[in-house]
Amino acid sequence: MPERTPILVFDGDCGFCTRSALWLRARLLQPVRLQPWQTTDLAALGLREEQTRRAAWWLDGARRDSGHRAIARALIACGAPWPLLGRLLLVPPISWAAALGYRLIARYRGLLPGTTPACRRPDWPPAE
Repeated sequence: MPERTPILVFDGDCGFCTRSALWLRARLLQPVRLQPWQTTDLAALGLREEQTRRAAWWLDGARRDSGHRAIARALIACGAPWPLLGRLLLVPPISWAAALGYRLIARYRGLLPGTTPACRRPDWPPAE
């Protein structure tokens, strides 16, 4: 049986990505699996490591979004006011700026605080 719960695959070694996933987790109104790619069977999801190193992925049935679109889908699954922002991130010209912003953050996330190898999160997912 195919996975019915949406999955957000993110970089669990990145402090910024992990903090963002924890922020999302606290605001979600529907079940979503927040899954670090490092502890995920990527092949079972039809993903390759190189894809997940470059961007977060939202997998929901046949829907497969990456980068800013994955984040937009995750925001849509949250409580107000976040779904509105998520929908806006999918509409041009805002989506164009969101794509650029996502690429910049993804490229330079190693410069953000908390993104050293010491930030490795062996305790993901956190206890309920």
